[in-house]
Amino acid sequence: MRLAIHLAETTRGQTHPNPAVGAVVVSHGRVVGLGVHLKAGEAHAEVHALRMAGERAAGATIYVTLEPCAHTGRTPPCADLIIQKKLKRVVVASTDSNPLVAGKGIARMRAAGITVDTGLMRKEADAVNRFFFHAIRHHSPYVTLKIACSLDGKTATTAGESQWITGEAARRDGQKLREKHDAILVGIGTVAADNPRLTVRAHTEARQPIRIVLDTHLRIDEHALVLTDRSAPTWLITGNNFDREKAARISGGHVRIFNLSQEPIAIREMLAALWENGITSVLVEGGATVHGSFLEARAVNEVVAYVAPKLIGGIDALPAIGGKGMAQLADSVQLTIEHIEQMDDDLKIVASRGD
Repeated sequence: MRLAIHLAETTRGQTHPNPAVGAVVVSHGRVVGLGVHLKAGEAHAEVHALRMAGERAAGATIYVTLEPCAHTGRTPPCADLIIQKKLKRVVVASTDSNPLVAGKGIARMRAAGITVDTGLMRKEADAVNRFFFHAIRHHSPYVTLKIACSLDGKTATTAGESQWITGEAARRDGQKLREKHDAILVGIGTVAADNPRLTVRAHTEARQPIRIVLDTHLRIDEHALVLTDRSAPTWLITGNNFDREKAARISGGHVRIFNLSQEPIAIREMLAALWENGITSVLVEGGATVHGSFLEARAVNEVVAYVAPKLIGGIDALPAIGGKGMAQLADSVQLTIEHIEQMDDDLKIVASRGD
């Protein structure tokens, strides 16, 4: 199962909207088949593993990180294939909370006389698909705040200088973080100040996340890179008061505009709209104002902070999270430290709410 989980981890971020899944077939104490789901619409992990196992699948055990599906989507049900190949035992790490599956695969295999055990290394397997499980349960994307700051929590100097607070290793890791999410979100202030592409530049084969810009009044420059660069879709989130003629000029192709009912933009309403359009995870790379909006909405599931051993100081230097903040400590968002890693001179700290 540890091998199956490792296989699944290697494809995190490239199987959207499907979960990442790994499978290992064992016969007479030997691994005879390996499989991983590579891309939505293509063969599932069980299919690849059973193809490799061939005739040796009969009477074997398959270890799979997620409950085999029992419905026909873009591919046939994996539970039926396991029955057809006459496996003796199936070991499942995570049961699938997707209503289309939700125990149906396990029930079907047991009804066919196959021994099915569940829960082996479930915590580790659940962690691989935490975005997927959260979105299914809450009908809202999993939100990760990415922060790059000094040791005293500043993201820019009093003069606004921010490039670069952290080192090259931390910036490379941030690119990998982008690749694992369905979407990257920033505010119009970041686009106006930095004109970023908001793409994964680690390698050319990377799946590009959707670029989301919070732009209440559609102030975006029509020559901004997120509009002119077609390597990834761009979604602009506005309120009701914006230039309709400008919207007509820039929308179409890779650019979509979503009009929300509230001004300023209501984070929860925006997240609901993203979920309805297939987004299960969002990496928020906004500045202090955008981060503060997510905190005030209590719409933060995880924080990844890259902390540089620098002291900037100054009451006017930009903090990592702005907004009004919490008046009482009891109202603060409580996180659990999950991981700390040294990256050259910087620290990477991962903390989550566990939901």
